[in-house]
Amino acid sequence: MDAVAAGLRVDVVSGNVRIERINPGGLAQPSGFSHAVRATGGGLVFLAGQTALDQEGSIVGASVVQQFERALGNLLAALHAAGGGPGDLASLTVYVLDMDDYRAHSQEVREVWRRLVGREYPAMAVIGVERLWDARALVEVQGMAVVSS
Repeated sequence: MDAVAAGLRVDVVSGNVRIERINPGGLAQPSGFSHAVRATGGGLVFLAGQTALDQEGSIVGASVVQQFERALGNLLAALHAAGGGPGDLASLTVYVLDMDDYRAHSQEVREVWRRLVGREYPAMAVIGVERLWDARALVEVQGMAVVSS
């Protein structure tokens, strides 16, 4: 079976890092995630959960979309400090307090994603939770990236 039939898409990110986004034909067409991501040639960066905290440690944004944008921006800032960029994300988990609210605003969340990250998606999961560490947080994002060594 060739790579295209297997649903394999290869992206060379930077230097020696190679990220393959795998979406097999036997699974439902992914929307906003990749079924699997295989990365070679780089170092792993584990990104701690980020909420919508500003530099003073206060949650900013009243809506799930506003908080998602800030939380994702914080995660990308940490990734940048570790030598990576949005295309290096291999896995991302989104924790939300209100899944119905998140789903109702999924188009706006997608627009934030495309503006900050682009049109490629890592392996992802969105998980509904009862509470996050900061009681004012509506969303938290945590990830893993593969960056050039």
